[in-house]
Amino acid sequence: MDDRDRKELVRQAFLAQQQAYAPYSEFLVGAALLTEDGKIYQGCNIENAAYSPGNCAERTAFFKAVSEGRRDFTAIAIVGNKRGEAGDYCPPCGVCRQVMAEFCKADFEILLAKDTENWKSYTLEQLLPERFTL
Repeated sequence: MDDRDRKELVRQAFLAQQQAYAPYSEFLVGAALLTEDGKIYQGCNIENAAYSPGNCAERTAFFKAVSEGRRDFTAIAIVGNKRGEAGDYCPPCGVCRQVMAEFCKADFEILLAKDTENWKSYTLEQLLPERFTL
């Protein structure tokens, strides 16, 4: 994947972030998940008054894709910030990292972006060494 493709994936994550439902934390997260053939699945965080039924943006994107029969992922872009504040790098939580481990290879690329020009790239292996798989 080249930087032009990374920039587009980040842009798609920002578009997904606009759909976030976060009335309790006001922390809005968007994700864009890329398949091997170039299809993008977007996800946003969805909160709930009971807290635990909420879902992260990354898992929303994965579950949408998996529910449509996809299992061939190459990269994900993740963006997040408090409503009305400038963004910072927003790494995935441990649960989301484990979901990635279920469906992705060690070299799966994870982009954390502040904006469409500033991002950091990691592999799943870097963010979740010694991951648990069956």
